[in-house]
Amino acid sequence: MLPLAWKATPSGKIRARGLGLPLPGCPGPGNCITDLGVEVGYSTLNLGDSVRTGVTAILPRGRALAEVPCAAGSFSFNGSGEMTGLLWIEESGELQTPITITNTHSLGTARDATIEWMVKRGIGMAEAWGLPVAAETYDGELNDINGFHVKSEHVMAALDSAHAAPIELGSVGGGTGMICYDFKGGSGSASRKVQTPSGDFLVGCFVQSNFGIRPELTILGVPVGRAMPGGEVRSKPAGSIIAIVATDAPLLPHQLKRLSRRVPMGLARTGAIGHNSSGDIFLSFSTANESTFSSHAGMRSMEFLPNTELDDLFEAVVESTEEAVIDSMVANEAMTGLGGCKVQALPHARLLELLSRAGRL
Repeated sequence: MLPLAWKATPSGKIRARGLGLPLPGCPGPGNCITDLGVEVGYSTLNLGDSVRTGVTAILPRGRALAEVPCAAGSFSFNGSGEMTGLLWIEESGELQTPITITNTHSLGTARDATIEWMVKRGIGMAEAWGLPVAAETYDGELNDINGFHVKSEHVMAALDSAHAAPIELGSVGGGTGMICYDFKGGSGSASRKVQTPSGDFLVGCFVQSNFGIRPELTILGVPVGRAMPGGEVRSKPAGSIIAIVATDAPLLPHQLKRLSRRVPMGLARTGAIGHNSSGDIFLSFSTANESTFSSHAGMRSMEFLPNTELDDLFEAVVESTEEAVIDSMVANEAMTGLGGCKVQALPHARLLELLSRAGRL
């Protein structure tokens, strides 16, 4: 019997495994990035008939260790988007702040409010200054993106609410107004257990999905999007996806960059091709080597896996990315927003019919 957290979100929204989809790999206890002790919080703005947006906050080591950096590495598969702070991560190999994800025109607010939150909450920084990681995708079909509705208090509320328990998925936080393969998309997450000769580890992925066109959607190798036309809002190759990968395996920054490079392979399983105007940007970090990063001076050492043991971690990234994207659509519902724009939810019954007909169930 599947664990309840694999089948549904805390509020009862059904997940892909709850529908009976035989996705590959063995998840962690909650099948989400919080299985690693990573804390995730949301601030969701679903107001009136035109505000459909919000903020997602990710604390890599949780609130108690928010000032302790992590080894990290990033990869931009297609650069029509933004994730702040990556130049310093590339230079230093360290992630030194929380991560926030929001809509395109609220990126600066999220970035600046993260610094404000760290200062007001008395959270020290690795340097005398901070370069927060803030990422974005575009929600302007459903949301009044030029109304600048996300304020610093919403960002700080998301950071304050972050927790390591199973999280809601779908139209929550920064994913509130997002569209994926012309179905309602948004926040998704999954995790995988990994066995290596050096020990057992976890990999978790969180996505804000906002990419793809309907005919591209592929689930379990079946081109289901082609068989579900109608009600498309975009019908054009636009949008983006942000993916955050976490692991408790001890890895060096360049090895974490290699994990980030595997995210597109998970996206490809769902039909993605990396459109010209899609911002596909990914960041991976490791929660291992806490003592190494707790000190800011003196000689230090790090544990790390040999490159020959990374294949199972690569596979876990691919599988958890694929499932996170699918769950961002499955654990969702139709939404009406700006100007009466209505985005359909992925129809569960029709999806199961198509997968059954193709022999995937």
